Amino acid sequence: MKKLSLLFCCCLLSFLSFGQAPNNNLGIIPEPVKVATKTGNFILPKIVVLEAGSNPQLTPVIAYLKTKLSTAAGTAVAVKSLAPTASIKFVLNKVADPLIGAEGYNLSVTAKKVVIRANEPAGVFYGLQTFMQLLPKEIESKEFVKGIKWTAPCVEITDYPRFVWRGLMFDVARHFFTKAEVKQYIDAMVKYKLNLLHLHLTDDEGWRIEIKSLPKLTTVGAYNVKKVGQFGTFTPPTPDEPRNYGGFYTQEDIKELVQYAKEHFVNILPEIDVPGHSLAAVAAYPELSCTKPVDKYVVNSGEPFMNWDGPHNKAIVDNTLCPANENVYEFLDKVVTEVAQLFPFPYIHMGGDECAKNFWEQSEAIKALMIKENLKTQQEVQSYFEKRVEKIVESKGKKFMGWDEILEGGVGPNAAVMSWRGIQGGIEAAKLGHDVVMSPTTFAYLDYMQSDRVNETHVYASLRLSKTYEFEPVPDSVDSKLIKGGQANLWTEQVYNIRQAEYMTWPRGMAIAEIVWSPKEKKNWNYFFGKVEKQFERFDASETKYAPSAYDPSFNATRNADKTLKITLTNEVSGLDTYYSFDNSFPDNFYPKYTGPIDAPKDATTLRVITYRGKKPIGRMVTMPLAELSSRIK
Repeated sequence: MKKLSLLFCCCLLSFLSFGQAPNNNLGIIPEPVKVATKTGNFILPKIVVLEAGSNPQLTPVIAYLKTKLSTAAGTAVAVKSLAPTASIKFVLNKVADPLIGAEGYNLSVTAKKVVIRANEPAGVFYGLQTFMQLLPKEIESKEFVKGIKWTAPCVEITDYPRFVWRGLMFDVARHFFTKAEVKQYIDAMVKYKLNLLHLHLTDDEGWRIEIKSLPKLTTVGAYNVKKVGQFGTFTPPTPDEPRNYGGFYTQEDIKELVQYAKEHFVNILPEIDVPGHSLAAVAAYPELSCTKPVDKYVVNSGEPFMNWDGPHNKAIVDNTLCPANENVYEFLDKVVTEVAQLFPFPYIHMGGDECAKNFWEQSEAIKALMIKENLKTQQEVQSYFEKRVEKIVESKGKKFMGWDEILEGGVGPNAAVMSWRGIQGGIEAAKLGHDVVMSPTTFAYLDYMQSDRVNETHVYASLRLSKTYEFEPVPDSVDSKLIKGGQANLWTEQVYNIRQAEYMTWPRGMAIAEIVWSPKEKKNWNYFFGKVEKQFERFDASETKYAPSAYDPSFNATRNADKTLKITLTNEVSGLDTYYSFDNSFPDNFYPKYTGPIDAPKDATTLRVITYRGKKPIGRMVTMPLAELSSRIK
C-alpha cells in the first residue's frame, strides 16, 4: 500500500510540475492571464469594417491595424464610429473594469466578429497585439503576401500585466543607432507588450543627445574613430585618424522618437550616465574633470582606458566628472533642464555605475571637499554628488533614478534604484522604502553570450535563454509594491549594427516580456520554448534577426586518466538529438548520436556537433576545438 501511495504521489508531483502549461497551442507571448479556446475560426474579410467609436485616443491603434492589414494581407479597413455589422470592434469601457486595469483587455474572437474591450487605449493596443499573434505568421511581412487564408482561431481572452514597468534598455552611446533604427527596435518590442524603452544616451564612447546650451557635447563628444574588431582591445587612435564615426539625436529627433513611442504606448526613459562613464562629456569640456590631463581628452574609440581587475575598477584615463567642482553642477543643471523638457516620462536616469575613484583619491579638490562635508570615503563622495544631482532632477519636476551603486555611501531620500549587480541592491533599496526596477546581470543582460563562446561574439559572460526565463523580479523578502517591474539591458560595446542588436535581443527579450507581463504561476519553460519557435517563424516573415542559440548544446569536459578528454553535451531544449564527429568532417543524422559522455580520440583536434529534431537539422553546426575545451579544465 505504501508503494502504491508513493507511486501515486510521484505521478501527482510529475503532473503538477508540468500542469502549469496551458492546454492551448496558440503560441501567444507573453502568456495571457486567461484563455478559453472555442470551436471555429474568424475569417478576415477583404474589406474590414472597424467600429471604433469616436475617441481620438484610439487613432494610433486604428492606424496600427490599418498598416498591418494593408501591408501583408492587402486588406482595406473602413473605420466607422458605429457599425452593427463591423467585423472588428474596439470598445473603451464606459465603466472601468477594475480587474484589467489601465493596460489590460478582453479579446473575443468569434466566427463573425473580433471585439477588443479595454479601459484605456493602451489595453486596446495590447489586445490588438494578441490578435495579430492569432493570425497567420505572414501578417508580419513587410510586403503583400499572396495565397494566405487569413484566419484566427475563436478564443475568449482576459489579460492584464503583472508589472507596470516592462522595459528594454538600448545602449545607443557605445555605438550610435539612427532614429529609424530606434523606431525599428520599438516596433519589435511592442509586439510583446513591452512598454518602456530605456535609452542609454551618454557614455565614454559618445554623447548622443543635443544640448543646445552646451554645443560641444555633440560637436566633439558625439564622434570617435571607427574601429572594427574586439571592442576594448583596439590600438589607441593616432592623431591623424578622422573622428567622424558616431552621431547624435537633435532635439527634433528626440521629439519625433518620443511621439513615435507614445503612439505605440511606450515611454522613453533617458539616461545621462554620470559621474563615471563621462569621457565624452569631459572630452568636450575638460574643465569638468578633477584631473588636468597631460594630453587632451578624447572620446574613447574602444581602446583600453579602464582596469576592470579587482574589486574596484580603476581608470587609466580619468573618465569622471568632479564632485568638488561647482562647474559640474551648473553643467548638469543645463543638461537636465533640456532633457526634462524633451521627455515627458516622470523619471530621468542619471547613471551612477562603475565610477572609478582612483583619480578622485589623488585630487586636492576632493580632499578639501571631504574635509568640508565630513566625508569619510570615496563612496560618500559619490553619495554627496548623487544627492546634489537628485535635487537638480527634482527641481525640473522629475524623479531621480540611478544604478544600484547610488546606495553606496548613502542614498538620497527619493531616489529610485535600478538593480543590476544581481538583485541584492534592489532588496536593499526596497527595504529602505525606495522604488526598484530589477535588471540583474544574472538574468537580464542581453549583451552576454547566448551559447558557447565558440559560437558567439565574445564577451566576458554567458546567459542562456532558459536562464533568462528563470528571472523573478520580486524577492520573497521585500514589499512587492516597491518593485515596479523589470527590464533587460542591451549594452552595445560589441554590437555594431541593428541586425546584431536584434540577434542579441530576441528571443531573450521574449522571456523578459513574459516574466513582467504574465502571472508568475503560468511560467513553464518547455511550453514557453514551444511558443518561441512559433515566434521564430513570425520573425522570419518580418525579416527580423534572432538568435537560434537555444538549439546549441553546452559543452563540459573532464580529463581521463590517459589525459584524453571526456566530453558531456547538454541541450537546454528537450526533444533534440545531437550528432557528432571527431574526424574533421561535418556530421549529420547518419553520424554517431550523443547518448552520454564521450571520450575524445587521443589525437583528435576538433569536435563538431549538430542538433536535429527527428530528421530535420535544427541547430547550427558547432565546431569546438579540443584545445579550447582542454583550456577550460581547472
